[in-house]
Amino acid sequence: MAVVQFMVSVDLSVVNLGLPRIAAGLGFSAVGLTWVIHAYALTFGGLLLLGGKVADRYGHKRVLLIGLAVFGLASLAGGFAQEPGHLVAGRALQGIGAAALSPAALALLTVTFPSGKARVRAYGIWSAVNAAGGALGVLIGGVLTEYAGWRWVMFVSVPMTAVALALAWRGVTAAPPPAPGGRPDVPGAVLATAGMTLLVFGVVRTDQYPWTSPVTLTTLLIAAALLAAFVHVERATTRDPLIRLGLLTNRSVAGANSYNLLLGAAMASSFYFASLYLQQVLGSSPTVAGIQLLPFALGVIAGAAASIKLGYRLALRTLLIIGGLVTATGFALFGLMSADGSFLADVLGPSLVTSIGFGLCLGPVVSAATVGVAPGETGSASGLLASSRQIGASLGLAALGTAAHARTGRATTIEGLTDGYALGMTLGAVLLVGAVLIASTVLPRTSTATTAEHGSRDVLPEPE
Repeated sequence: MAVVQFMVSVDLSVVNLGLPRIAAGLGFSAVGLTWVIHAYALTFGGLLLLGGKVADRYGHKRVLLIGLAVFGLASLAGGFAQEPGHLVAGRALQGIGAAALSPAALALLTVTFPSGKARVRAYGIWSAVNAAGGALGVLIGGVLTEYAGWRWVMFVSVPMTAVALALAWRGVTAAPPPAPGGRPDVPGAVLATAGMTLLVFGVVRTDQYPWTSPVTLTTLLIAAALLAAFVHVERATTRDPLIRLGLLTNRSVAGANSYNLLLGAAMASSFYFASLYLQQVLGSSPTVAGIQLLPFALGVIAGAAASIKLGYRLALRTLLIIGGLVTATGFALFGLMSADGSFLADVLGPSLVTSIGFGLCLGPVVSAATVGVAPGETGSASGLLASSRQIGASLGLAALGTAAHARTGRATTIEGLTDGYALGMTLGAVLLVGAVLIASTVLPRTSTATTAEHGSRDVLPEPE
């Protein structure tokens, strides 16, 4: 499962530094090029809830293997793209595969390690690999683009997929589907998928259409209406629901997903603003910028290792408060960046503090979102968690990017750019303070990493 998550995390960031050469190689327009990113975000974010339910209904291992196969074939096809539409289609298909395999992988982790120290250790490893993949994806993308060609940012996922398929085929025990039978909730699935897809679509296009534009407002209003209709259908349906609403009323699940939404928003923004500051202000090349972000990956691994040790003794709620405060401190330090700064003073120190905080948060938030969840709902809970992270990343990047651009204004000076990036980082600190408040007030005090050794007090009833 760590290999699977590493692959998904790498793919979220590996194409970013290759975009200019992709545009030159395939003849993308400036607007069309954004769809190399948006196509993946739309299908991945829109289908995560459905992917989690399908994994519960048809078997976690089966859906994981199918998702991996789709992801690998899409990566191969994207690498051989001959025109813009081919690559956009490949990226969309990658998102579909990722939406199936990501919640299935996390559900398998939850079922395999339901309690005790093994659970703490497993989630620590998973979270370290997850975040390290995101940071290393930037470096891998820069190196491959510069020395092997842009097509390799797609091809690189093919061998990783092959390794993940071999490991999953041999290492994961097949089990009967954990979810109960019954007629599938087709109306709920359609409404949720359409609503989530439109929500992501509206947010990611705010770089072209401002938040107050009729296009964005109409898109977001329709998305909200579809999601409200989805909730109404789930309350009244006699079918097997896409998400049982009782799952959302559990304090641990609700609190962890709310925390995860803000954490995802801040995390996506940190990579974005740090890489721009390195390249636009400090003048680093894409490859050098990728190398300079490596300490971020190492800090996440160190934080995840610390969360394993602390997780044996501290409540999940306490770990999330500590991790959120450390991460907020790192963002506040980033907010002090200056136009005449340096890598050591303005990037390395803040990135180490921020990344260690992230590492402290990632494993506990996943554990809190899945602890006590019935076996037949682990896929749904995992899909919900992945959705909150993806939606948070899209919202955060769009909102903080807009705020940074407004601060910069029309100025293209180094000072103006720095002011914008610093504001974005400062707002990231504010988001994390909000996450800490959620952990303090919503998450139950008894939701500990090892509670399930003696029977969790937050165990959710089996669905009726």
